[in-house]
Amino acid sequence: MSEPQGSTTDAREALAPLRRRAQLKRLLPVSLTLALTTLLQLMGSLSGARERSPLSDSPSPAPQRRVGVWLTNSPSPLYYDAGRIRAAVDALAASGFNTLYPNVWSRGATFHRSRWAPMEPALAQLNPDLDPICTFAREAGRRGMQVVPWFEYGLMEPGDAEVVRQHPDWVLRRADGSALYAMHGASLATSPLKDLRVWLNPAHPGVRARFIGLISEIVQRCPVDGIQLDDHFAWPVDLGYDDTTRALYRAETGQDPPADINDRFWMRWRRQQLTNLLRELRAQLNRLSSERRIVISLSPGPFRFAYNQWLQDWELWALGGLIDDLVVQNYAYSLQGFARDLDQPALIKAGTWGIPVEIGILAGFGSRTPAMDLLSRKVQLAAQRGHGVIYFYWEGLWGAHAGREGGGYRRAAFGQLHSALFSPSGDGQIPSFTATPSPAPSPAPTAAPSAATTSPAPARRLPPRLSPPLRIEAPMPARPAAPPPPLPPLSPSAEASQAEGPAPLTPPRPRLPPPEPPPLP
Repeated sequence: MSEPQGSTTDAREALAPLRRRAQLKRLLPVSLTLALTTLLQLMGSLSGARERSPLSDSPSPAPQRRVGVWLTNSPSPLYYDAGRIRAAVDALAASGFNTLYPNVWSRGATFHRSRWAPMEPALAQLNPDLDPICTFAREAGRRGMQVVPWFEYGLMEPGDAEVVRQHPDWVLRRADGSALYAMHGASLATSPLKDLRVWLNPAHPGVRARFIGLISEIVQRCPVDGIQLDDHFAWPVDLGYDDTTRALYRAETGQDPPADINDRFWMRWRRQQLTNLLRELRAQLNRLSSERRIVISLSPGPFRFAYNQWLQDWELWALGGLIDDLVVQNYAYSLQGFARDLDQPALIKAGTWGIPVEIGILAGFGSRTPAMDLLSRKVQLAAQRGHGVIYFYWEGLWGAHAGREGGGYRRAAFGQLHSALFSPSGDGQIPSFTATPSPAPSPAPTAAPSAATTSPAPARRLPPRLSPPLRIEAPMPARPAAPPPPLPPLSPSAEASQAEGPAPLTPPRPRLPPPEPPPLP
């Protein structure tokens, strides 16, 4: 790996122009300066938004509503074999999926040879020339599907990452000087450094150059339709007391950062730094592709939490033309909780912003795999509100986390569900899914690829459709009907995918050990 080198001296020199420009701002009251800056940025972004080309300018026509899935390497052998990738894309296309979100940036590593970061260790050892992201893009493009690589870790890094060791001044810190986060079950007291997390400073010139470089090289190398950022493209609210941030804030305002992490002006100033980085990324992607607009998709949590805890202002970003696609995570387990989160005011308003809005839904993870009956009702609620759906994650569809219903049943069920709700000929009524549990759940895939296979679960008949459309208030009575005809046999490519064992697609936390769980409500 040839990571760009830097030093504290270089950082000071890079910050010097920012400090000089900041002197001019000190001539105005702080509040007026920030208000004017925000207004001008919004006006400029809106002007740019009017000029942008539609999503249909992408190589693969953008679907009317996205039906997608996050894919990753954990704990699946999917990323290490081109044949598995082809079989997975075949199976997804046959089940009504039109968009793939393969993880391209996780745990401080990429899945290709990069100028900016090391390659994921298992891929570097097993098949360094495969380039799974470009393989996904080519295979999906042949089937008319879109591919939007997912930069899962955003500005977050493992505590022992090479970039953290080389550039400690790039790391955001708390007022007491600490920087480490314990996430997804880790412990600050007992977990090794590699399982703890730090956040890089989006206001630091070196961080900005590296972040934009990582994304640019994927867009230039692979025929992708866009890129996706998520809730890790953020500035945690308790961070910002490192030397770099203190110097910038002092240069722009003439004051030290407030001790209160929830001070409104201090929060707004940090949000603005994150917005500025996103604006730089948008400009760079426009330069790289003048013929078509490269989609920037964002997958945040609910607005209030994202705004106050991660300092993400995704309403401003959408209205300002900085993002083209919004996937709001909704991992509420109950149907009532899911419906309540669909009705959050910011999400309702998002429907008026002129960009596609999808809902991120938990398909299955560990012991939290919803039965198809519950899952289908959630998907219908989202579809009734005009949203597409993106599933977390591939293994939860019909792979290692398919649960007691079994992979064969769930795969057929997803095909019927998507046909009913998202195809032009669909009637909007969901099937009733009442599968008999399999004798045993599918085993989790091994850490490294292997030739071991499992027999595909027999496809079960799906019960008849329910008569009235879904209503939350009362259970839906099944319409008496004769048993439906058996499902048609799976295609050879689909059978091959099942025979390989769960060859899933995954979105969030990729790696060979067990994946980290998604953020739970």
